Amino acid sequence: MRIRSLGVIDDAVVELSPGFTAVTGETGAGKTMVVTSLGLLLGGRADPALVRIGAKSAVVEGRVAIGPDAPAAVRAEEAGAELDDGALLISRTLSAEGRSRAHLGGRSVPVGLLGELADDLVAVHGQTDQQGLLRPARQRQALDRYAGDAVAVPLAKYSAAHKRLRAVAAELEELTTRARERSQEADLLRFGLDEIAAAEPQPGEDTELAAEAERLGHAEALASAATAAHAALAGNPEDPEGVDGTTLVAGAHRALDAVRSHDPALSALADRLGEIGILMADVAGELASYADGLDADPLRLAAVEERRAALNHLTRKYGEDIAGVLAWSERSAARLAELDGDDDRIGELTAERDALRAELGELAQALTDARTASAKRFADAVTTELAELAMPHARVSVQIRQTELPATADAADGIEVGGRTVAYGPHGADEVELLLAPHPGTPPRPIAKGASGGELSRVMLAVEVVFAGSDPVPTYLFDEVDAGVGGKAAVEVGRRLARLAKSAQVVVVTHLPQVAAFADRQLLVEKTHDGSVTRSGVTVLEGEERVRELSRMLAGQEDSETARAHAEELLETARTGR
Repeated sequence: MRIRSLGVIDDAVVELSPGFTAVTGETGAGKTMVVTSLGLLLGGRADPALVRIGAKSAVVEGRVAIGPDAPAAVRAEEAGAELDDGALLISRTLSAEGRSRAHLGGRSVPVGLLGELADDLVAVHGQTDQQGLLRPARQRQALDRYAGDAVAVPLAKYSAAHKRLRAVAAELEELTTRARERSQEADLLRFGLDEIAAAEPQPGEDTELAAEAERLGHAEALASAATAAHAALAGNPEDPEGVDGTTLVAGAHRALDAVRSHDPALSALADRLGEIGILMADVAGELASYADGLDADPLRLAAVEERRAALNHLTRKYGEDIAGVLAWSERSAARLAELDGDDDRIGELTAERDALRAELGELAQALTDARTASAKRFADAVTTELAELAMPHARVSVQIRQTELPATADAADGIEVGGRTVAYGPHGADEVELLLAPHPGTPPRPIAKGASGGELSRVMLAVEVVFAGSDPVPTYLFDEVDAGVGGKAAVEVGRRLARLAKSAQVVVVTHLPQVAAFADRQLLVEKTHDGSVTRSGVTVLEGEERVRELSRMLAGQEDSETARAHAEELLETARTGR
């Protein structure tokens, strides 16, 4: 793995070769360079404060050697990335304004994809992870991770059933707690539907009635106008001497028709007068029929107005017009059917909830059995590793228990496991806790209470070594996980890390010379500044330079003969005692 960072507070290129690499330097010097840059490469939070003052952006580039069949390589190729001569190129750019961009194998990708690849590429562990290991939830996760498919398969089934149970319970709660509101809503819908059904409105009826009311209300005026118009066109029988329009047009047509053969233009006008005469005769006939058929019936008008009032009552409450009223009726009928079916739905949901709770009980028991079977092997493996880390008498055990609910508790708060009603959650009914007995004769106690800082560091390292055997990743980065460890224990930590490096790449940021001495390669990170800009330089230590750095780490004096002798002895011990 090769990391190149520009503008990330410091500028440097760090070559992390296979095997065991120790990164040393003054307090804080190596952490920013390696841990922060690697965190950005693996999708970590992009903090603009990481950009060095005066720089427009920070760029971190990484080159990770990886096989073509590795899970990370397969996932990267699915995203369109390509391997470069057996290596995966990763880059992350962070602007001073906070914008972040990621590239993978020559392709621009979402930052979240880098986070997906992180679990298959690098396992990063620091002092915060030690504190996380104190939490029972993290201890359960550690056991589940160790157990592999033995727990993962039933856990996946349990999680799916638990998710469905929560959805069913939420819907059931909504139906039962809002029963009064839903009943009131149903009553209002029934009342409205009954009103509409009683009126039996027809599509377009309101428009037709409005037109009829207008006609009936002005029947006398309409009849008088139609009669006058008919007389003007066809003549008044009571006035034989009167001149009507039809007679005049007919006379004009006869005058032109007599001479039409002499001029085509005049012939065309004669034809038009003929058409006008026919049209006037038709209109006159229709006016006569209209006047005869018009009935000024006050009873009919009253009936029309009454019907319109009934329809207006509906439109005021349910829609702008009758079409809107009918649409509201259709929607409300569907909603009422839904509300009326609530009782049936409540029964169905109750039955499904009970079935799911029973299923969860069986799956929770399967989870407990799988965890119990893996717990003994996990505890024995961690205990064996602790013996390699200068804790030969320490014993680790895993306690798996459930919280039984009292008889007075709500049945919905628990599930039945092994004949008992116990509390449960999304990961089962088990509470998992790592117990440590550091010395013979001492009772096992939770590691949160029974482990010192140095012991906790070694417990976490032992857990990671166990994981390396069951769920390996290519690279492990330990950020000062040896805090609180010294003397012989520090030597054993270094020796165990060196053994882990035989099967994976191990990078350790450390201030312990006993750990650094076991590294295949030691990098020194030194900070320099010119009064305005701070930079870090990375130097590969070999030979005399490495002895001087170990002497400084031991005694704070590079040229101390005693420290030099001790440093050389550490290196010799590391070479011969791995």
